[in-house]
Amino acid sequence: MGGNWKLNPTTVDAAIKLTKDLVSATSDISTVDTAIFPPFPLLPLVQQHLQGSRIQLGAQDVFYESSGAFTGAVSTHLLKEVGSSYVLVGHSERRTIFMESDTTINRKVKKVLQAGLKPVLCIGESKAEYEAGLNQQVCAIQLLKGLQDVTPEEMLDVVIAYEPVWAIGTGLVCPKEVAQEVHAFIRSIIAKKYGPEIAQRTIIQYGGSVNVGNVKELMAQPDIDGCLVGGASLTAESFAKIIGFEKL
Repeated sequence: MGGNWKLNPTTVDAAIKLTKDLVSATSDISTVDTAIFPPFPLLPLVQQHLQGSRIQLGAQDVFYESSGAFTGAVSTHLLKEVGSSYVLVGHSERRTIFMESDTTINRKVKKVLQAGLKPVLCIGESKAEYEAGLNQQVCAIQLLKGLQDVTPEEMLDVVIAYEPVWAIGTGLVCPKEVAQEVHAFIRSIIAKKYGPEIAQRTIIQYGGSVNVGNVKELMAQPDIDGCLVGGASLTAESFAKIIGFEKL
């Protein structure tokens, strides 16, 4: 399970409290791998309060160069220095608001892997594309372009997150049957490129208005291996219940 905090919370104290509360609320959950993705300035502080817990640290983005005159950029080296294990790459908000191309996203994926970190490659269609029945085509293009030149060995460290753009932060949830169909399709694309064994070992998350009320039915689908959670990860109580979905 992943918790993407996006541009939240608004204070250092709130971030520390959220981290401490989440560590406490999940102390009895040992079967679910979990990572949280705070904003860049909060990474070192959050990592301090994750010590001794099973929750890992992730970053929301990265740049594909190691150093240089790149104002506002963050390198994989620095993310690793502050304790990050995962990096989100290609989130729909990076694609649409910051106009990141598939080429840029692919360069980031490869840079993350070269640094020994694990990329979470986000893919998904817009509402117009969904209504036009193009969700699988869009996902295939984004997936294959994002994974260009990624080796089978490297693929074992890649997480895929399917996030239908129209369901992110809108309260709308992709019907579980549709989500399962797309996840199965994504796995089939991975199988064609890397073989069935790697496809089965690849974690494919669902993201898009995941909450306590829908996580169990989503996780019951055979090709949904986890969730990338937005707003519901900003409350320790709700995110802990999502992580411990088996008890719901």
